[in-house]
Amino acid sequence: MIEKINCGVFLVNGELIADPCDPRVAGKDVKEAAKGTIAAGILCDHMQETSYEAQRFHIKFDAMASHDITYVGIIQTARASGLTEFPVPYVLTNCHNSLCAVGGTINEDDHVFGLSAAKKYGGIYVPPHQAVIHQYMREMMAAPGKMIIGSDSHTRYGALGTMAVGEGGPELAKQLLNKTYEIKKPEVVCVYLKGKVRPGVGPQDVALAIIKEVYDCDFVYNKVMEFQGPGIDGLSVDFRNGIDVMTTETRCLSSIWRTDSKVEEYFRIHQRSEEYRELNPAEVAYYDSALIVDLDKIESMIAMPFHPRHAYKVSEFIENARDILDITQKRAIDIYGKKIAAYTLTDKFYDGKMHVDQGVIAGCSGGTFENLCRAYEYITGKSTGNGAFNLSLYPSSQPVFMQLVKNGMIEEFLRCGAIVRSAFCGPCFGAGDVPSNNGFSIRHTTRNFENREGSRPADGQISWVALMDARSIAATAANHGVLTSASDYIASTGIEEKAYTYAFDKEVYDRRVYNGYSKPQKDAALQYGPNIADWPKQQRLHQNILLEVACVINDPVTTTDELIPSGETSSYRSNPIKLAEFTLSRKDPEYVGRAKNIKKAETERLEYVSGAEAKENLKKAFEGIDDIVKLAYTTQIGSVVVATSPGDGSAREQAASCQKVLGGLANIAVMYGTKRYRSNLINWGCLPFTVNSIQELNLHNGDRIFIKDIKDAVANLERNITATVYRTNGSIDECQLTLADISKDEADILLAGCLINYYN
Repeated sequence: MIEKINCGVFLVNGELIADPCDPRVAGKDVKEAAKGTIAAGILCDHMQETSYEAQRFHIKFDAMASHDITYVGIIQTARASGLTEFPVPYVLTNCHNSLCAVGGTINEDDHVFGLSAAKKYGGIYVPPHQAVIHQYMREMMAAPGKMIIGSDSHTRYGALGTMAVGEGGPELAKQLLNKTYEIKKPEVVCVYLKGKVRPGVGPQDVALAIIKEVYDCDFVYNKVMEFQGPGIDGLSVDFRNGIDVMTTETRCLSSIWRTDSKVEEYFRIHQRSEEYRELNPAEVAYYDSALIVDLDKIESMIAMPFHPRHAYKVSEFIENARDILDITQKRAIDIYGKKIAAYTLTDKFYDGKMHVDQGVIAGCSGGTFENLCRAYEYITGKSTGNGAFNLSLYPSSQPVFMQLVKNGMIEEFLRCGAIVRSAFCGPCFGAGDVPSNNGFSIRHTTRNFENREGSRPADGQISWVALMDARSIAATAANHGVLTSASDYIASTGIEEKAYTYAFDKEVYDRRVYNGYSKPQKDAALQYGPNIADWPKQQRLHQNILLEVACVINDPVTTTDELIPSGETSSYRSNPIKLAEFTLSRKDPEYVGRAKNIKKAETERLEYVSGAEAKENLKKAFEGIDDIVKLAYTTQIGSVVVATSPGDGSAREQAASCQKVLGGLANIAVMYGTKRYRSNLINWGCLPFTVNSIQELNLHNGDRIFIKDIKDAVANLERNITATVYRTNGSIDECQLTLADISKDEADILLAGCLINYYN
């Protein structure tokens, strides 16, 4: 089904050649051929360096996008750093906090702020319920050869010829200040598609099969996935978009596809024919590795809780349901502890069938026109039933919704018992259609991490969320909630998948979207709600630091949803102080209290430096290390989070900034789950240390780590850092920490204490 080639390959006139002795590639210059990829061409057009041989690239983007959970913080950061106007088109969508369900007026206050910022600085404002962020960018902004950065991890428009990157807010703030985005030169992986998808197989099925194959082995980690091969020809653009948006879950840096007549037709339909151009690799192109995907062999898939990589063929799952459900149950206990053992999915499997409580087709991955047309074919004339199962559909934009109305599909969805909602990202992160406690939900959305769609283990609540394609969800709905693969449903019913006309109506946006790009009203005032707060002032990095361990996480992966929960916390993301109270709340409810106590010692240190007497927290912090008089003036005290691989998932900067607000100065990890989380740490002045093994380091809450002359080490870009560990059991030993791949610009930000300080 999927084959990995973990060495360099050539693509010659569209044909993949893995044998370096093949006469068609023998003697070819690898360095020159590496410039022949589509990715290399786009990077070269956007980087400030003059040669593709550079080891680091500094990139400027063509456009930017943020939604209403992130844009307030980004604009506040940029404003504090000297923002005068938006230098490139910056789209502010309102698709995450659209319901205004939590926190009184907070969500709508943020929207008012967003519109005022678009007017003042010259931005594009998309009001609530008009479009989810990535659908709007596909329809109106993406184009072949462009690069776009967005403050959402699923910023992916590769199928339209745009290399897009999801990043934390500070990286967008840099672009607003006419600065650059810095990356190490990425490897490029050829994702070679061949064959033709079977009836009933959708983009989510292909995406889950790929994620399952590459995630755990880091095959595409921080690399660019370039889609090539004859299999592309048989895929519609919506189908390609559905695969492409899920590349985020592989932990790749970005993605890009070759473009063709179908993409050209997409731009014609969206009234932007002039922006289309054909993208192909050079006649001979070299890739660092390859992934061969045989579309003929992809089947209907299901990704079990709590990650898209936990994927199985639906047929395999049904055949081995008891065993797979036991594995899932054990995984839940590993994540949440034995208190969750009372909840079980096995009760959902009886009479040889898996019974589902909820189906959702939504967002940038699920709510596309073609996916909803497929769902219509499966449930038309049927009923979703009047039992426990319910189905919700979220068209990805108002133009998509309008076409479904014109086609008569919305009427049929309602007649079948489905609920049709407006464009909203809520189901993807726990702010809409949250399942019942112990409920089992199948979703065509982007991810199903723990602590995401409603799980609150501290309150004895858990949501079981699995990912499936819209086709299989609709087939399940037609069977009143009995889990059904689309392939099996087609085989039993003879349903034919048809092509439906789509006519994009741009007037929906013309009459509602505010487009102020290049027309800033500099005298206009920003409109602040009572919840919107400035970032707290941060200190510069001191000569020495004293870290106290506030949290140790031994899980293989720690997601951003565990570092700062989504859902109900989203309303507070415009208020750093209030939001920080939720930090690690579902993973380690005692963390905030520990971090605050450590921060008290730093507060007392600053008072001591100003002439006050040394208080107990300060004395305890330095106990057994040295005379307070010698160290207090040069040693900053802060907390540290220790985890195996933190930061997979969302791009939200708050996963790092909340730690900093609570006095955090560092993370210690074996690796960082994504580049964007590591960037967030650096931009908020948290040192991203790595170690070979956190088990060998054997740190516990309350252990203290003294690092002498860290300021000099950062300034000199030193990689190896020696630290002294003062353990709660009274022992003292040394440990080795690593600051890998810190660039000069990153070092300067760390020295300044955070990005805002750096620009000021």
